[in-house]
Amino acid sequence: MRRILSKAGSVHKITCLILIMISLVTLSCSRREIKLDKKNLIPEKELVSLLTDIHLADGLLMLPKIKAGYSTLDSITTYTQIIEKHGYTKEIMDKTMKYYFINDPKKLNKIYDQVMGILSEMESRVQKQSLIESARLYNQWPGKEFYSSPNLSDKDSSMFDITIQRPGLYTLAFSATIFPDDQSLNPRPVVFTTSPDSIDSGKRRYMKSFKYLKDGRLHNYSLPIHVRNNSNHVRGWLFYLDNSPSGLKTHIKIENISLIFTSAAIL
Repeated sequence: MRRILSKAGSVHKITCLILIMISLVTLSCSRREIKLDKKNLIPEKELVSLLTDIHLADGLLMLPKIKAGYSTLDSITTYTQIIEKHGYTKEIMDKTMKYYFINDPKKLNKIYDQVMGILSEMESRVQKQSLIESARLYNQWPGKEFYSSPNLSDKDSSMFDITIQRPGLYTLAFSATIFPDDQSLNPRPVVFTTSPDSIDSGKRRYMKSFKYLKDGRLHNYSLPIHVRNNSNHVRGWLFYLDNSPSGLKTHIKIENISLIFTSAAIL
């Protein structure tokens, strides 16, 4: 679908498609004759929708598997079917395009701009959905989808313990909002790896951390995590502070959490 919509940036391509559709009709009619047919033209809103579908069909027919399945159809037949699906005939479409090409090319450019806008919006939605699906497929984060305070407590902390099956470089990414009235000292994420036979008492390899900003705004953070063969447990806290949480007012929100495999193992 992204390959189809990537064609949306070429107005010249759409013009060529329309010229193919009206290739059997001459453009030598008089200006006066065409103006007489203006009341029978396809309405602008319908024309935009029709041209959008034609452009999508052209993109689909460029895909090898679809092209092979519809090899018996030529371009004119395909476009004619789309026109008829919208409730019009090829003759009406020809007259509509002839009118705009000869009498109002500026209006035709505006119509093309609308088609481009629709296709660009569709492409943006497809790309966004693709990113969401990719995140769901590769996200190895096993914890909660978000953490917040004042609900955050000793029993419901941001601590996590993850067993990694494949050594390598991972990226822990999330969004965090720390509000100005938060009383925690030096709030930050703390992440370390350790071996499975000494999770609590063995050697820890801490990842380089950073301090959160207390400005009440949402910030996106990422933390690289190196997981080695002999240290496949990743543990830590998304929200760690230097002072005791007892009696303190914490005001935070952590969300959009993901743990994604980035590259092969570093032994």
